[in-house]
Amino acid sequence: MSNLLPDIKVPLAGGGTRAAARKPRNRRSPWAVRGELPRAVFLALAVLGFLLPFLAWMLLAGSGWVDPVFLPTPLKVLHRTLDWLLNDGLMGDIGISIGRVFGGFIVSALLALPLGVLIGTYAPVRALLEPLTDFSRYLPAVAFIPLIMLWVGIDESAKIAVIFVGTFFQMVLMIADDIVRVPNAAVEAAKTMGASNEEVMKHVLIPAARPAMLETLRQMMGLSWTYLVVAELVAANSGLGFSILKAQRFLQTDKIFAGILLIGLVGLLTDQAFRWLHRHCFKWHHLRS
Repeated sequence: MSNLLPDIKVPLAGGGTRAAARKPRNRRSPWAVRGELPRAVFLALAVLGFLLPFLAWMLLAGSGWVDPVFLPTPLKVLHRTLDWLLNDGLMGDIGISIGRVFGGFIVSALLALPLGVLIGTYAPVRALLEPLTDFSRYLPAVAFIPLIMLWVGIDESAKIAVIFVGTFFQMVLMIADDIVRVPNAAVEAAKTMGASNEEVMKHVLIPAARPAMLETLRQMMGLSWTYLVVAELVAANSGLGFSILKAQRFLQTDKIFAGILLIGLVGLLTDQAFRWLHRHCFKWHHLRS
């Protein structure tokens, strides 16, 4: 087996060299700092992490200690989901909610990316806009619903506006932080070679910050899904969030659980898509020493 490994020339004291077989990298202990797990073990533990809460839910709901109106069994939630799928337009609700989330997220990203880059690059822009943006991100999106209904109306643009308000200011600051975290050594090296400010931003700061910026977008997509129910408070008549709110009025707790779990599932799939894109675009970023 060792013959298959490439040889390394090791210098000797007398000036010669000798061949040494490259040693395979040992896997770090799972309990060490930043330790590693075999992929099969990782997947098994991930599945277990999902199953344990459902098992606890099943035991608690089946014990009779809690009224089924407040805590339906997983089987009842599954039946409600199937009925929703077959008879009540579940796929349409999912599609509408995805469109609203992605609409608000895309509008937010299109504006936040250039603004965050400018804030992270130029001190005057940072001094002018960062305090205001930092203040605005603490304003609750739900408080803007009356204003959004007055300014935008109650159609689809209003739902998109709620998600935009909930994610935009946070995204601007996180993108700016991604730019700021680029090491000064790279910037100074580019300036030493005669690069202008615009060239430093275009060829040094943005390329170096791209992995972190895509990770920021992934996190903001997750935040967008958390604002879905709030967005569908605005005169909605379809969507997962609207279905949850409607089920609350009729004490359909099983449908509330189904809607919550479906939002989590679709959000998880979106998150995994962003993770795949990150690994595909920045393979070097995921290499381990």
